[in-house]
Amino acid sequence: MTLSQSGVEGAEMLFDAPTIAARVRDLGQRISQDYAGRVPMLVGVLNAAAPFLADLTRAVSIPAEFDVISVTKFSEQGIRFEKDTAHSVEGRHIVLVEDTIDTGRTIEYVRNALRARKPASLALCVLLDRPHRRSAKIDIAYKGFDVPDVYVVGYGLDYQGRYRELPALYAHGALPA
Repeated sequence: MTLSQSGVEGAEMLFDAPTIAARVRDLGQRISQDYAGRVPMLVGVLNAAAPFLADLTRAVSIPAEFDVISVTKFSEQGIRFEKDTAHSVEGRHIVLVEDTIDTGRTIEYVRNALRARKPASLALCVLLDRPHRRSAKIDIAYKGFDVPDVYVVGYGLDYQGRYRELPALYAHGALPA
C-alpha cells in the first residue's frame, strides 16, 4: 500500500500497523523488566510522540505514570520548552519518549534540562532513529526502528499538519535539508 491512497503520491509504507504494535509491545515488555519494583514516569515529547506514548504506556505491565512536554526549535534562537512536565522529576525514574531522533540536538537539550532536575535515572525511548544524521552523542536505551534518510509520516508524525492519523509509517520523500 502506498500513501497515495491517502493523498500523497509516491510515498511507500515503511512499517505497517501490526509491525509497529509488535515493536511497541516489545519495548513495553523491556521497560517493564528493567523497571520492575519501581514506578517509572514516561515523559512524551509532543506532538508526534503522543500515539507512541499512549501505546507504550498500555504496553508497560508495571505501575507507571506519564507526563508530556512540548519543545519548539528555532533555527537561530535555539530550543525552548512550550510545555513543561506537570510533575516534578526529581528522584524519579524517567523514560523520555520521543518519536524520532535525527541530529539529536533537540533531545540533547531536553535530556540535559531534565537531568538538571536530578531524576533518579533518565533513559531514552525512541520510535524512529536516524543514526546517520546524528551530530549529538545520544544513548538510546529503547529503540523501535532505524529509518532511512526520508521524511516519515503517519502514527503521529505529520507533513504540514496532515497524516498524523495514519496507523502505519510511510516514507514521504527526501528529508528537507
